[in-house]
Formats: sequence, C-alpha cells, structure tokens
Amino acid sequence: MPKRALITGITGQDGSYLAELLLSKGYEVHGLIRRASTFNTTRIDHIYSDPHDSGRLTLHYADLSAASRLVTLMDQTRPDEVYHLAAQSHVRVSFDEPEYTGDVSGVATTRLLEAIRMIGLDCRFYQASTSEMFGATPPPQSEETPFYPRSPYGAAKLYAYWMTRNYREAYGMFATNGILFNHESPRRGETFVTRKITRAVAAISRGQQRHLYLGNLDAIRDWGYAPEYVEGMWRMLQADEPDDYVLATGAAVTVRDFVEAAFSAADLDWEKHVRFDERYLRPTEVDALIGDAAKAEMKLGWKASVSAAELASIMVRADIDRIDCELNGHAAPVDAPQFLRAAS
Repeated sequence: MPKRALITGITGQDGSYLAELLLSKGYEVHGLIRRASTFNTTRIDHIYSDPHDSGRLTLHYADLSAASRLVTLMDQTRPDEVYHLAAQSHVRVSFDEPEYTGDVSGVATTRLLEAIRMIGLDCRFYQASTSEMFGATPPPQSEETPFYPRSPYGAAKLYAYWMTRNYREAYGMFATNGILFNHESPRRGETFVTRKITRAVAAISRGQQRHLYLGNLDAIRDWGYAPEYVEGMWRMLQADEPDDYVLATGAAVTVRDFVEAAFSAADLDWEKHVRFDERYLRPTEVDALIGDAAKAEMKLGWKASVSAAELASIMVRADIDRIDCELNGHAAPVDAPQFLRAAS
C-alpha cells in the first residue's frame, strides 16, 4: 500500500510543491482547502484529477478553526504523515490581524495535534515553523538559538512550535518542527516582497509599470528556493526519531541585493525605478535572519544549492513569461521545478 499524506495549506506555494514531490514518490495525497465562492486551487490545478477517476490527490474542505471537522477528517483519511503548512503567513498583515493570526497560525496546530491524539492515530507530524521566531536574536540562528519574535506572526508560530514539542514529549508523538528560513519561488504570493519585486521587474521590462515602491531595503534575509525546502520537510519525517531542524542557505542577502539581482536579470537599472514608501515598514523590524543548517546537512543529508541571485533570476523569468503569455492570449505556464536530490 502506498503511504498516505495529509497536507494543510496544499494550495499555497509550499503545499503545491510538496504535493508534487509526494506524488512523484508514489504517495496518496490528501489536501485541506478552505471553502470559497471562487476557485482557489491555481497552484495545484495541473496535478489535480477528478476523484471519480481514482486520482491519487484528493481535496477536502475544512477550516483550521473548526476542531470537530479536523477530528473527523483525520479519522476518515488516517494519514501516515501530516504536513501542517497552512497559516496566515504574511508578517506585515499579522500586525493588522493579530488575533486571527494567533488563532490560525498558532492555536490551529494544537487542534491538529489534539485530533491526532484523540483518535489514537499513529502518524508522523510536521509543523511548519519559521525563522521569524528568532526575530531580534542576532544571527547566525540555529536550533539552539534563543527565540525573540518581533511580530504577531512570529509569536503565534512560536506557540505552535512549543506545542509541537510538548506533544512529542508528553505523548511520545512523532512531531517535528521545521524551522525554515525565507524560501521563495515563482509560486510565491504576489504580496510577499520577493514576488512583488519580480512581478514589478517583469511589468517594467514590458512597459506596463514605471516604479516599484518598497520599505526597508537594508533588512537582511536568508533566501532559498522553495522546491528544495519541501524536500527537506519530507526528509524530516523519514528520520528515525522526531527532532527540530533549521533549513537555510546560510547566506546573508539584503532586500537591496535581491532588488539589484532581479532588475539585473532583466537588464534594468534598479535605481531608476525603485522608490521608498514608509507604509511598507513594520512597527517592529527584524534586522537580520541568517540560518545555520548544519544539523540538517549532518542528520538528513539536506543542503540548499540555489543562491538568492539564481532565485531572483528564476522568478523574474517566470513572471516575464506570464506577461508574455497574457499579451499573446495564452495560458500562463506552470513552473516545473527539478527535485534535485532524491532522498533515500
């Protein structure tokens, strides 16, 4: 029998790449999606098949605020592996919606863990933690670095992190935290800064836009390529014992560096187009996030290979292709990532 996985947040960037990876490994995949009056499955439409045709990807409606529904779905699907990726994950928005962020990005993790415990499900659980939990703590940041979140999002994720560890230690559950530093792709949401930048570069290169407005250009981040990071998630749940792991490139890159690389990929001078707008500043800034993924390399054999400059080029090319397809009346292409390392 093939392994069965349940993915929350399957329609997001990471969820779509993870679904592709698991399907390529022969898994039966179940995904949780929120009910909406419009279709919100764009990132997975190319891999979704009608369940009446015995497809290996099945979608279920659920809301992370409804504990009873989560219990029912866990009992119905009986997954071998649960990947909890769903969240309100926009840091700036979390300042405007702190209560909602706390519920969806924090307490929802407890609902899932409790559902697993209540029905006695023997499965492996992955919690999508984040480098934003480190916040103001100076880099480099590893699994042993103290946490100091500087946003409602970071605080909510820190609660989820500790609840995952608590269920692991209290109930012997195979519950793992993946502390992932920033990871991007052509499927990144359009309001996140990297995608905002690459979309603007594409639009400017095609004469559809003149300026790009940004906030803090001096913030330092550790940017990697999302398809590589979801492979790291999978490796965490194949380990002999549950543990917590940082995934990162270890490279320090400013927002300005990413901007310059993105504009260079389209042969443009960024200084002619980028403007400052204080509306995009956070109430409390996180100055520098640079990860130390030595533990993941040693225990999981995982190491990032795509640099921030390569990532910017990948994203710019994809956004230019999208615009060109729209101008020619064609459907936008789906990026086809190469899963560079097949885990054993």
